[in-house]
Amino acid sequence: ARIRSDFSSKFGIPRQSGLVESLRAEVVFAPEYRSPDAVRGLGLYSHIWLVWGFYQAVREGWSATVRPPRLGGNERVGVFATRSPFRPNPIGLSCVRLLGVDLEAEEGPVLRVGGADLLDGSPIFDVKPYLPYVDAHPEASGGFALQRPLLRRIPEDRRQALLDVLAQDPRPGYQHDAARVYGMEFGGFDVRFTVEDGVLRIREIVPLP
Repeated sequence: ARIRSDFSSKFGIPRQSGLVESLRAEVVFAPEYRSPDAVRGLGLYSHIWLVWGFYQAVREGWSATVRPPRLGGNERVGVFATRSPFRPNPIGLSCVRLLGVDLEAEEGPVLRVGGADLLDGSPIFDVKPYLPYVDAHPEASGGFALQRPLLRRIPEDRRQALLDVLAQDPRPGYQHDAARVYGMEFGGFDVRFTVEDGVLRIREIVPLP
């Protein structure tokens, strides 16, 4: 299949899927895969995985380290510790919201999705259902790729309230240890964060028992 999105160039594409839920895109299958039977039951899922290719990020050879934008582009880390498009095999993995399966479209079935982070025309190698009881691991450590993706664990109608509370810096006034991880219970979650040089960073969001 191929993705149809509003991004005709790489500049401006969100770094991860789901960061901009209002984005809309379509997955259009190649003619030999345009079978309603192939997507039977898919509409029961709210989210799907797209396995796809960085078709404009192919290079001769590969580098063992890259400079992730999350680290300001000044620090090198191993390519397998990042989601950089410049990989030995330029394969991407995105979780997107499935808005609908259009069986009546001229090129149907067409999958209409939200929150995709793909360049228009990117090849889709496979589509798989997202299984929250298998694919979600709230206890997992997020390395340096934190912040916004973590907020998706908080119900959407409570996220802004959480951000507003954190913006007030809930630490006791006498504590200023930049290395200390603080915990705050909010909406059934333990929100763990650090504060350094006036910047608060969410480190973990863990469901309370």
